[in-house]
Amino acid sequence: MKDAKVRLYVDHPLGDGQSVPLERDQAHYLFGVMRLALGAHVLLFNGKDGEWRAEVIKAGKRAGELACVEQTKPLQMPPDLWLIFAPIKKARTDFIVEKAAEMGAARILPIQTEFTNSDRIRQDRLQAHAVEAAEQCGGTYVPEVADLKKFERLLADWPEDRQLMFCDEAEIGTAKALGAASGEKWAILIGPEGGFSPAERKRLHAHPQAHVVSLGPRILRADTAAVAALTIWQQKFGDW
Repeated sequence: MKDAKVRLYVDHPLGDGQSVPLERDQAHYLFGVMRLALGAHVLLFNGKDGEWRAEVIKAGKRAGELACVEQTKPLQMPPDLWLIFAPIKKARTDFIVEKAAEMGAARILPIQTEFTNSDRIRQDRLQAHAVEAAEQCGGTYVPEVADLKKFERLLADWPEDRQLMFCDEAEIGTAKALGAASGEKWAILIGPEGGFSPAERKRLHAHPQAHVVSLGPRILRADTAAVAALTIWQQKFGDW
């Protein structure tokens, strides 16, 4: 059996014998960049049907076609965890999305707070980063990256059955952790570089589903805080 050297996300059904047409960019990547030829094998996933080994049956500069040969992994769903964060500088926002996808977030929600540095995002670009992260880490599921939402609207629409892990930089050194918290549906909230405003912090502390957590004795950058918070949650509730 030939080894598959490339792993690719496709927006197409996968199954035994299923043919998969390639988009132009995908064909260019497989045949122009990776130099794959007829008969080569590729690993495919679509976030629904697990991972499949597929064979190249048509190869061209602008198009191509693959045929599914066998399933190599079943669909592996992540925990029901959202990561909510305030966008920061472009490269560091990309990092947060990539690491959230790698570490098993099911949904990624950028929010606009009083001190958020950016009032807009490129949702399509961030979604592409989540796809690339899933391709690289072997995941079979790609988290949705939602469009930017205002902090007030987020809390107004908050579902009653979802717990909220609120990482409050004002609690530095207090050693607050999740303790006896429980629940199957969770969200992690990371603030902007300037922190939450006093009004936002007051509202979060009063939120009935909120669990205030300290991330240690030092103030972390927002991208570092996201990874630290995901690690803390995974250790207690996740699929590690």
